[in-house]
This record gives sequence, C-alpha cells and structure tokens, in this order.
Amino acid sequence: MRILPALGTGLRLGDIDSIRICDIDFDNSSVTTRSKKTRKSMGSRPVPVPIMTELKKYVSGLDAKQANIFNNNFSRYRWKQIRRKLGLDDFKFHDLRKTFGSVLAQNGA
Repeated sequence: MRILPALGTGLRLGDIDSIRICDIDFDNSSVTTRSKKTRKSMGSRPVPVPIMTELKKYVSGLDAKQANIFNNNFSRYRWKQIRRKLGLDDFKFHDLRKTFGSVLAQNGA
C-alpha cells in the first residue's frame, strides 16, 4: 500500500510512514504532510482519485484507535522481497519518487 502514495504524491518513504489518518482529506483528494527529513510542514498536496479510492478502502479496514495509516516499519528486507518477486532487483523505493517527477514532466508540469 505504500507504493501507491509514493507514485501518486512523490513523497519519501519516511514521509509516507508518518502520515496520520487525520492528515487525509478524502473529500478534496489531498493529504497534508510533514517532512520527516526536514521536519517542516509540506502543506496539502493533491492525490489522484484512483489512489485516494484505494487509500479510503485501506483506511476503512484499520482499527478505529489507530492514528497512523501504517503501524509497522517498512523494512529494506520487505522491499527486497517485493522487488525480487517483480523481477526489479535494482529498483529502489526512491525510484518511485523519480517516476512521479517524470510523469509530472510528461504531463507538462
């Protein structure tokens, strides 16, 4: 589930891991974030509707007392397993951020 926000927003893995449920605005398809790296507010950023739909499904299945959308850390080992399964051994999580930037550029941003 962490891959979708990375592709749709360009957020770093640490920033995705720190998203709280209350940071997500489902009505306006946006998420408010704070940078874990710089510790500054990054404000609200739009999230594509298909990704927001999946986030909404995911969040609806979480415990009502849970504050963050992810309670566990996304280890390098887990990412390595996913990459191997997909045949993408050299693909880094940060490459999702670069892909987001490339898609923006292709769309004229």
